[in-house]
Amino acid sequence: MSYSFAPAAFAYIDPGTGSMLFTVLLGLVSVFFYGTKSFLLKVRYSIGARDKDEDRMAFAIYTDSDRYWTIFKPILEEFEKRKTEIHYLTQSENDSVFDQNYEYVKATFIGEGNKGFRKLNFLKADVLLSSTPSLDVYQWKRSKDTLFYIHMPHACSDLTLYKLFGIRYFDAFLLSGEFQVDQIRELEKVWNTPERECRIVGLTYFDEMKKRLNCMDKVKNEIPVLLLAPTWGVNSILNQFGERIIDALVSTGYKVVIRPHPQSWTSEKEMLESIMKKYPEIEFNRDPDNFNILNQADLLISEYSGVIFDFALVFGKPIIYTEIDFDDSPYDSHWLESKPWTFEVLPKIGKQIKEKDLDHIKEFVDDCLTNPEYKEARKQVAKEAWSNIGGSAEAVCDYMIEKQKELTKENKDEPV
Repeated sequence: MSYSFAPAAFAYIDPGTGSMLFTVLLGLVSVFFYGTKSFLLKVRYSIGARDKDEDRMAFAIYTDSDRYWTIFKPILEEFEKRKTEIHYLTQSENDSVFDQNYEYVKATFIGEGNKGFRKLNFLKADVLLSSTPSLDVYQWKRSKDTLFYIHMPHACSDLTLYKLFGIRYFDAFLLSGEFQVDQIRELEKVWNTPERECRIVGLTYFDEMKKRLNCMDKVKNEIPVLLLAPTWGVNSILNQFGERIIDALVSTGYKVVIRPHPQSWTSEKEMLESIMKKYPEIEFNRDPDNFNILNQADLLISEYSGVIFDFALVFGKPIIYTEIDFDDSPYDSHWLESKPWTFEVLPKIGKQIKEKDLDHIKEFVDDCLTNPEYKEARKQVAKEAWSNIGGSAEAVCDYMIEKQKELTKENKDEPV
């Protein structure tokens, strides 16, 4: 018996199977093509990055607002003095840095909002310093090409009063007092994260204010000047007490100046315009630099804002602060059993006022202006919160340079 085989029988493939085989073949070709292309791009990038990484920065500072210029200016001037290049990345187009004539400070406007964050998220730097919190929480992400992130607070205050996870993803902290180190260690235990480096360096803008203050004659007002400096939002004095607080201050017969938080001019513009129209005799201060008005005022009225500590610890003047109905649920302090440092020390350096006290506010004002107990307490709190007076900029610069050398040495020692 013989069999004959028709080649056509073996060549036939039903339409369904043919379509499937064609799809698989196309997939394999695509994987090979794009995989090869991706590999070649990686090789090209790797060679380029090793041979020529021109846009990499050894040192960088990032700020989201020009109002933090007084914090970073002393540091930039220290780098300039040491003839060491540093990049200043700002999201303020009219930042004060652009008015300077630096040689070693390279200032760049990186754009507002997401445009700026996109640049930060792909930044190539060895060491980056910032006072902006919430790294890796919102739009600002860690760049895989930035080796080390340092946070330095922009005020003498609690690190636990940032919004949740405000400091969790930084590598190190440059601080003004031991109480801040304790807060970081508490949070690390709660989060079960390793200990980060903490170095107490002092406060750059406190040092600068003190230097300016020492060069000026003491202000002597014929009648006391009362500075109302509310923060913005639901917890501000103006939102808590409304115009009653203004009426009460005017009733003292003393001069009243109101300096709203910068954000209020955007978020609460209608309220401020209404107050300005009703009280044309009151001065509204909008100076970019608050030094002159703080120096002029005899007493400050605020909430728990950082300006309280500027006024009390640098200028050594009395404060009145409002009753605090504080909801800590959005803040890192919510994790901790201990009370925020701010709320511990406020009763020592000034007097709390409640709404029921507004009718006799002049007694509060006069007591704060003359009570020696508050004066001594302010000196003690200053020692606790403000270390290394006069040497903060040098200490910050020293740390950044030390850290950069350490990091780049480690990278050189790693096998390629």
